[in-house]
Amino acid sequence: MSKLVLASTSRYRRELLERLEIPFETAKPDTDETPLAGEAPAETAIRLAEAKARAVAARHPDALIIGSDQVASVGDERFGKPGTVERAIAQLRQMSGKAIIFHTAVCLLDTGTGHASTLCIPTEVGFRTLSDEEIERYVAREMPLDCAGSAKSEALGITLLDHIRGDDPNALVGLPMIALCRLLREAGIQTI
Repeated sequence: MSKLVLASTSRYRRELLERLEIPFETAKPDTDETPLAGEAPAETAIRLAEAKARAVAARHPDALIIGSDQVASVGDERFGKPGTVERAIAQLRQMSGKAIIFHTAVCLLDTGTGHASTLCIPTEVGFRTLSDEEIERYVAREMPLDCAGSAKSEALGITLLDHIRGDDPNALVGLPMIALCRLLREAGIQTI
């Protein structure tokens, strides 16, 4: 089996990949995540997933590299990782009462051939109408500063939501595992 490398330092993605019980390494991709002018959110996610995989390819010849990226949006508005408490609160205020689409892309890059396969899985997340007090309590308790859209559905963030609609519940956490398993099987990696 080829060496498997996760091009990410995200603990969420690492924990999801560990579920497969396949040995893998992690590598930090140094990638500019700025969207390109006129680029749709799904296109950004796909481009960045592949860019992250390619960013670590030179350090890992003869490997299968997994890149992933997530872009949350409603209309033209994008919601990235807030980084600060103030931005997390502002994001949640903007998302209150709205349906947000989380575009989660995954790329499997074969460094031996240079071939990259990518898939993007959309997940609709409906936020209920939130009071300022709820938002502030949530951010203080959860500190979701490293999560696109400031809400961790796998934890206390579930209390902020009306619904989640999508084909892969793991996509919202940051790595679409159903799609990744398909890509791994197509590359000859047994997932079970």
